[in-house]
Amino acid sequence: MRRVALVVVISVGLAAALFWFQPWRLATDTTVRESLSAVESAAPAESAAPAKAAPVKAAEAPRRATVLAQGSFVTHEHDTTGSARLVRNPDGSHQVELIGLDTSDGPDLRVWLTDRPVLAGRDGWRVFDDGEHVELGRLKGNRGDQVYALDASVDPADFRSVSIWCKRFSVSFGAAALA
Repeated sequence: MRRVALVVVISVGLAAALFWFQPWRLATDTTVRESLSAVESAAPAESAAPAKAAPVKAAEAPRRATVLAQGSFVTHEHDTTGSARLVRNPDGSHQVELIGLDTSDGPDLRVWLTDRPVLAGRDGWRVFDDGEHVELGRLKGNRGDQVYALDASVDPADFRSVSIWCKRFSVSFGAAALA
């Protein structure tokens, strides 16, 4: 009887550990290929008062999205490469775009826009939940190009980095400073 109880306890413990850690996700990949914005770079003096310019008809100069800030991912808990950019759309809305992302899959990955600086190496693993952050959604895939819309109530000027955040283990897989 003791032996059966021991087997049951070990089996339940093993099942719980497999559910919690999901180690098979380290060997799985999901590639996403969403359409990125056709963009132009923001002018360096964009925050200053705009210069007076001759009126241009919309048909002559189509409005494009503008890159407000961008940066390359640095590795934290798992090897992470690619870049992130903060984009203002022609309608005034904002979005974060992940370009050429390549990281490990994980059990509970999210995309966070944060007010924290990006620190290299182990020092940067756990800083993003210390300040303000906005969760933009679950990571759609661990590879490829992805787009995450910002809610209209979010002021992008309040944030300076993007983190691929593992909510289950409170750790950053990788992050990009938005400069």
